Formats: sequence, C-alpha cells, structure tokens
Amino acid sequence: MKALQGIEGELEWVQRPAPACAEGQVRIRVAASGLNRADLLQRAGHYPPPAGVTDILGLECAGVISEVGAGSHWKIGDRVCTLLAGGGMAEEVVVDARHVLPVPQGLSLHEAAVIPEVYATAWLNLFRLGALQPGEKVLLHAGASGVGSAAIQLCKALGNPCWVSVGSAERLAYCESLGAEGGVLRGEDLEALRDFAPFDMILDPVGAKYAQMNLQLLGMDGRWVIIGLMGGRKAELDLAGLLAKRIQLIGSTLRSRDADYKAGLLAEMHERVWPLFASGQLSSRLERSFPISDAQGAFEALASNTVSGKVVLVIDESLE
Repeated sequence: MKALQGIEGELEWVQRPAPACAEGQVRIRVAASGLNRADLLQRAGHYPPPAGVTDILGLECAGVISEVGAGSHWKIGDRVCTLLAGGGMAEEVVVDARHVLPVPQGLSLHEAAVIPEVYATAWLNLFRLGALQPGEKVLLHAGASGVGSAAIQLCKALGNPCWVSVGSAERLAYCESLGAEGGVLRGEDLEALRDFAPFDMILDPVGAKYAQMNLQLLGMDGRWVIIGLMGGRKAELDLAGLLAKRIQLIGSTLRSRDADYKAGLLAEMHERVWPLFASGQLSSRLERSFPISDAQGAFEALASNTVSGKVVLVIDESLE
C-alpha cells in the first residue's frame, strides 16, 4: 500500500507494507484522512508516535471496511470513521474494531474523516476531565481551530456558554457563528477577557504564554485543562492563587491513552455525541480539501493559521 510519511520536515507518499488484520481488528480502505496540528509536529520531528505505533502520519480517517477480523460486529462494506494513534494517511489502515464508529447520519466520508480526533479531544477534556455541568462558563483558546470548532458546538448543544481567544476578527466572527458568546483577539487586549470572567473551565492549547492570565480568569473550583504548548512550556505561577480558588490544573493528551480507555471514550461519544450530528447540532466544519498529491499544500495551509475548522487529505476519490 502507499502511505504518507514525514521525516525531517519532508513529506513522501511511498510504498509501505500493508499491516495484517488480526482478531478484534478491521481493515479500512481509506477515503480521506483529517489533518491535525499533531501531524505538523510529527513531520518536524517534535512529536514521535507512541511506542509500537506506526510512523505513518494521520490520527483520524474515514472509509469503507474491507476486511473483518474474528470477534468484530462490523461488516465488509460498512462506512466508518476511526480514531488512530497513527497510520490514517494511507490507502488502508488496520485498527482496533472498538475504535471505529459509523459515519454520522448526514455526513459524507470526507466530512466524517475530520471528526474523530477533534471531537474525541473536545469531549474528553470538556466533559470527562473537565466535568462540565450545564450552565458553567468556558474559555476556549484558539477557538477557530479544529478542536475549538468542535468544542464551541458541543458547548452550545449541551448548555455551556463559551468565549474564545482567536487571531483575527474574521475568526472571531466564525466562532460566534458556531455559537460562541464572544471573545478577544490575541495580539490585542487579552485582558478584555476579564469582562467575561470568571470562567468555570479553560481549555488551553497555548500553555506558558497564557498561564498567569488563566489563573486570574478562573473562578472558584475552576478547571484548567492544558492540551498543548503552542505558547511555550515553562511558566512562573503564583501557586497561592491555585490554592485560594481550589483550581484543578489538568494536563491531558489523547494519543497516548491505552486501547481500552479509547474504546470506552468512543462508546460514550457514540451514545452522547453522534446523535447531535443527526439532529444538526454538530457539524464537521470541513473547510479545505486537498488531494494526497498535494499533501504539502495541506500542511502549509494548516500551518498558516488562516484555516478556520478542519483540513482533509483525500486518499481515494472513488469512495466519495
């Protein structure tokens, strides 16, 4: 099979051995794969896959099941999407059958390819780890990103008013169109977030740069969930503020979670989140599509920070 690998900043569409399909697994003929910031980091050599995971890029994809291992309820021909620790940017992928979900009602394969990673990340950190309750207020940094777009829609659907920090007025308008109450532009006056505080939870992919401000913006018993370090990894904090407000500081990654944890998370999403796609309360926010032959263009588009929502790489046009 052909697959996309990223080594020392270079992308190559190369021949790789096709993995075997064992008991409890399924093989998926890939239609399209979602592109995430983690793929940019892996290509640059900053985010290697977990031990035992393929170095083929791609944390999510959608397609058609072409082989079923023993012990699985899936059937050949089922249209599905899947969460991966790697390997989605290939002509086919073999995955734990428990990590596969049906394409949500009303979505194409291309749209379904960009939802597993961001919606799993948003659901895990907002509602599992962040324990959001209806009515609690949320601040989402990088609100126009793929994860931010998913988080805004989940917050709106489940009764949590949210605000965002973004990079431009256009991206703020985009977030408000998804359901955000408002927000501020980074590079201008982030202090204006105080007008919307205190927040019950902050979903933070930035890290050090916003650390002291986050501490000030959270209310009593607030939850601060860090999912990325785009703004640096080292910060100086007055921990007295953490104690005084009884703030929970939570570090979170999804890719390195074990197979059983991911299976439980996805089963919960199938029950709680998938019906919201059918009802029209959630969407994929697929903004740009690129053929696999222009993978470089897709990576450059995501790295430019000008895309609101998601980017997809089309692997097999015949499946759509």
